[in-house]
Amino acid sequence: MRISRRAVLAGGTAGALGAAALGAGGFAAVDHGLLPGRARLRKALGMTGKDGTVPNVPPGTVETFRRRSVARGTEVEVVTMVPEGVEAKGLPVVLALHGATARASFWVSLGLPQFLTAAVREGVPPFAVVAVDGGSDTYWYGKHPGDDPEAMVFQELPRWIALRGFAVPSGLLGVSMGGAGALRMARRRAPEAVAVLSPALFPTYAATKSVAAYPDAASWAAEEPLKGPEGKIAGRLGVWCGTEDPFTEPARRMAHRARADVAEFDLGLHTGGYWRRVLPDTVRFLGEALNS
Repeated sequence: MRISRRAVLAGGTAGALGAAALGAGGFAAVDHGLLPGRARLRKALGMTGKDGTVPNVPPGTVETFRRRSVARGTEVEVVTMVPEGVEAKGLPVVLALHGATARASFWVSLGLPQFLTAAVREGVPPFAVVAVDGGSDTYWYGKHPGDDPEAMVFQELPRWIALRGFAVPSGLLGVSMGGAGALRMARRRAPEAVAVLSPALFPTYAATKSVAAYPDAASWAAEEPLKGPEGKIAGRLGVWCGTEDPFTEPARRMAHRARADVAEFDLGLHTGGYWRRVLPDTVRFLGEALNS
């Protein structure tokens, strides 16, 4: 597992800034989470890293269509993304899982189509991305009766996208709730590559209650990725999480348990600005892993 040195080296400058603004003792307390509002204070001091920006390039081909999902018991939106100047036919496909309260279109608003084009222009092997509505709080498993997004992904989505010329997804990309879903699916279907950003992981059932990720302790024990078997996930795994993100420590634990090939923990919050900052590395990781 490769651990980024940036997470360690960044502390020197941050410490100096904090000491100047708060005094050495005050900064130490904030930095170790002993004062309330740690992330808010660090953000005000410019200690959570710069927000990423969407590349100034064309988005390529982005198409949206709707299908009735029997597994989810509702109509869902599907979004396909292909880098500019690349034919979809024959490309490896990555399934992108959105976070809580979001939909498939989240990835377009985040700028993923432009990041795909920019990566290809920089020599990264191209791939297509497919995103689908997974529900606002499902955590990508059958949490609610009659609504099973995982069954939709495995049983229905491949047929829908095949009719449009796309291959069965061989990679997974997930953010927050979708990161947890990607890790869970990776244990069950052995993709070639998995990339997760700020995965919403819960080391205890009590930690899940504020977001109602699991209806009961039995569901948490059965579905929580951290409760899965320790050991390498099939295919390559990359984990990215900001050091000011509430899921940082569970993400570190997951990276260790699953023997991640890449584990990057740099300054950052649980925000689109952080995810845009790391998307170039994420897209490069997926492109190289799927075409190796």
